[in-house]
Amino acid sequence: MFDGASRQVTKPASTRVAMFGGTYDPVHIGHLRSAVELREALMLDHVHMVPAHVPPHRNDPAISGQSRLEMLRLGIGDTPGLIADDRELSRNGPSYSVDTLACLREAYGDGACLIMAVGHDAFLKLAQWHRPERLFELANLVVIDRPGHTGALPHELVDLIRERMVETPEALMASPAGRVLRMALSTALPISATDIRARCRRGESIRYLVPDAVASYLEVSGAYRE
Repeated sequence: MFDGASRQVTKPASTRVAMFGGTYDPVHIGHLRSAVELREALMLDHVHMVPAHVPPHRNDPAISGQSRLEMLRLGIGDTPGLIADDRELSRNGPSYSVDTLACLREAYGDGACLIMAVGHDAFLKLAQWHRPERLFELANLVVIDRPGHTGALPHELVDLIRERMVETPEALMASPAGRVLRMALSTALPISATDIRARCRRGESIRYLVPDAVASYLEVSGAYRE
């Protein structure tokens, strides 16, 4: 069993693991529901939810990494298979996904099926990421599609994923790395962390947008109010 970024694990070749990164600023029901459905749909052993320390492609988070990690732990609670992973918060410098995947690959071994899950918007910018070709040497990619987003892909992205696309989870899982699957999650919830932060600033209720334990943490801490 792997718990966080500090322990090494020895796993059989059939291990299926996903990295699901983000700022989690704050974690909300949409994040958690997507992680649960991803695990069920792909029959994953673990989903590592990894808060970014210094996100390379977006503004810095509004609150500290430790606060975001604590809320993620509270939100996950005892949910089977979900792990609040602090490895990016423990690294200095930009939180490059390729470094996190390399760390997970080392932990789980060459035979494990390692997946990086990203949303549609992040997928569109994948060719601009740090060492994008290396991502596919380390992991498979699952793109969580959004309804209605079916436009043409950027040319650089088309070149990057050429001959990597597969149509089924079975085809994805047949290789430990190097393949791309686009999938829709039937219970995806259109909840915005930006909206939650704004509601906190205005003193409005965020009940049912975040887990109760996260709402209590925000109420006591006063995070996002200023």
